[in-house]
Amino acid sequence: MTAPATSAVVLPERAWREREAAHAERADVLTAGHRERRQTGQAHPVEDFLFTYYPTRPAQLRRWHPGATVMLTGAAERADWRWYRVDPAGRAWLDPAAFLADRGEGVAWARELLEGTLGRPGRYTCFGLHEWAMVYRTREVRHGQVPLRLGAEGTDEVVRAHPLRCTHFDAFRFFTDDAVPRNEQPLDRASQLRLEQPGCLHANMDTYRLAMKLGPAVPGELLLDCFALARDIRELDMRASPYDLQDWGYEPVPIETAEGKATYVAAQREFTHRSNELRHRLLAAIAALDVLTEPDVAGRRI
Repeated sequence: MTAPATSAVVLPERAWREREAAHAERADVLTAGHRERRQTGQAHPVEDFLFTYYPTRPAQLRRWHPGATVMLTGAAERADWRWYRVDPAGRAWLDPAAFLADRGEGVAWARELLEGTLGRPGRYTCFGLHEWAMVYRTREVRHGQVPLRLGAEGTDEVVRAHPLRCTHFDAFRFFTDDAVPRNEQPLDRASQLRLEQPGCLHANMDTYRLAMKLGPAVPGELLLDCFALARDIRELDMRASPYDLQDWGYEPVPIETAEGKATYVAAQREFTHRSNELRHRLLAAIAALDVLTEPDVAGRRI
């Protein structure tokens, strides 16, 4: 068993259980609509994305972790939790060596992506046209229950009138065949590490994906902050899309107009600020794993 780090913060049982309860309550509020709709089989063209594209269950969001530098007293029940260790006194902590043995490659990739994205300026000239490129010159739209705001021909004309400047592969891969060659550059998975930039809405939503991949190394509060950002971004993403969502309570951001473009860019800049703060916090969570697995002076791992 890897011993707990001597530098770990020790939380008394009452303190951490209060944080755990507050986390569960916040998670329940954030997922309430989805859970209610799931009982009736009702689909939602905006909010369901956070549970389908990101295949996460509300129960996973509800589970609180303190992060890699915290020891919990009175937490013997976590002995059955993956990557956790519990001593005879009932103190529980994340075993970073065990976690990295299983997830080290993914953690290294996440670090490189986060650092690379932070090191680039945001780009604010795409105007959310990725969603338009996904329905360009096709009648097989992704949200069949929602009409196109400008109709099929009007939607195609918007794409023809604007250059496509998408930098995010996971949006680009859904472009129609006719839209792909219109993008300023081809994208693939290998290019993601050198092209991801913090003006991209989907890259910023993906802070939530990275938080989930980092699992118990990410404090629960940070995970929900990432989810909340992804939810806010998803709303703008669809308001600026070609779909007419007014029946769902969403006013459009008409990016085909100068006013709509200005509204979109202003929101992009705010999301850049929020997502970069989260990237720094995610990198701090990764750095904590490094500290806890560094050899001490005797060559042992703490």
